[in-house]
Amino acid sequence: MHIYFSGIGGAGIGPLAEIAHAAGYEVSGSDKQDSSYIHYLKKHGITDVHIGQTAKAIAAVHQKKPIDWYVHTSALTLENPNPPEIVYCKENGIRVSKRDELLNQIITDKKLKMVAVAGTHGKTTTTAMVVWLFKQLDIPVSYTLPAKTSFADMGHFDPKSEYFVYEADEFDRNFLAFQPHLSLITGVSWDHHEIFPTREDYQAAFVEFMTQSDKVVAWQDDVEYLNFEARPGDSIVRSDQTQANLMKLKGLYNRLDARLAIEGVYQLGLVDGKTPKAKWFEVMNKFPGLQRRMEQIAPNLYSDYAHTPEKIRGAMSVALEMAAENDQPLVVVYEPLTNRRQHYMMDDYKDCFAGAEHVYWVPSYLAREDPYQYVLPPEELIAHLDDPSIASPAKPDAHLKKQIKKHLDDGAMVVGMAGGGGGSLDDWLRKEFS
Repeated sequence: MHIYFSGIGGAGIGPLAEIAHAAGYEVSGSDKQDSSYIHYLKKHGITDVHIGQTAKAIAAVHQKKPIDWYVHTSALTLENPNPPEIVYCKENGIRVSKRDELLNQIITDKKLKMVAVAGTHGKTTTTAMVVWLFKQLDIPVSYTLPAKTSFADMGHFDPKSEYFVYEADEFDRNFLAFQPHLSLITGVSWDHHEIFPTREDYQAAFVEFMTQSDKVVAWQDDVEYLNFEARPGDSIVRSDQTQANLMKLKGLYNRLDARLAIEGVYQLGLVDGKTPKAKWFEVMNKFPGLQRRMEQIAPNLYSDYAHTPEKIRGAMSVALEMAAENDQPLVVVYEPLTNRRQHYMMDDYKDCFAGAEHVYWVPSYLAREDPYQYVLPPEELIAHLDDPSIASPAKPDAHLKKQIKKHLDDGAMVVGMAGGGGGSLDDWLRKEFS
């Protein structure tokens, strides 16, 4: 079967393309822009990739070897309800779907059990931690990871595996396409407001997802927030059960994610019940982290994916512990992800940057925006902080570069927080400082 992946350079589609390639399917694809990940895919055998998502390009691929299945990101049709590639596929009888339909097909064909990790925040780190534990147990596993790590590819298929570990994203209700063997819920707070108009819509989607999972591992706080009725076999964990005396990972939220990952592995029955969990806390203390989660890109300069108040608080908990170890002041450069999200969450920023010496707030990274919606400038968003005096508007330009360099020269720790991809603050920092 020949599968064509649209948006193949993205964190959701790219790893799935790797899985399909490793599982023996013919793979090709396209993206609207080139990226380091596309070069990575080409080095790993996926060479038929085109930059530019046009009918002409996909027609050339189809004529060379007929395409059986066209898989696209949710964002594609949100940005344009009739993109040229999809129009071509429909005119030529090519099957079209989002990634969830293909993934379910692979799981069925290969007789795999899904271990899903879902939540508003913490799911990428927790997914990576679950994969890390499988590897430490030397148990074959297939998985997708939406971020790069030093210990695993972003997508991997092992023909000997029984389990498939997957970050189940709630965006566009994607996670409702699955019926996992086990689901880990990392933390829930209202997000993706263009898909879930009310908080109740968002909560109902998570309850539906948890109900269609065979077993669930979740925090007590989330179970209460969602009003989810736990079933026999579900594991409900209290946030004070992190065994803080045994966990040495930096940041409270990292320790919480690690605790959930360990509980998930225990619920799968992969660990001898006689083995104390303390041993696995020691293993998790060696977790090497992942890209864009407090990733060092230059001496004392870090990048983190934090882009919501909850994620920012998590990143701050790690950064403040790191800075305190070296007696450094902490400086943050922040780029919000999407303007539409800001209209819903600006009142939630409050004290999320507490502990920072200063915050440079750059304009929001724009993606899938409502063209008629007012774009909130940094000045207006800063006004929603409990202490607006700690932040100032900025732009990723020569002046900001000079300011960051001065803080670094003065011995500060500087963290860029941004959720965007190409052309984002993260991209700019790497180009200017790597």
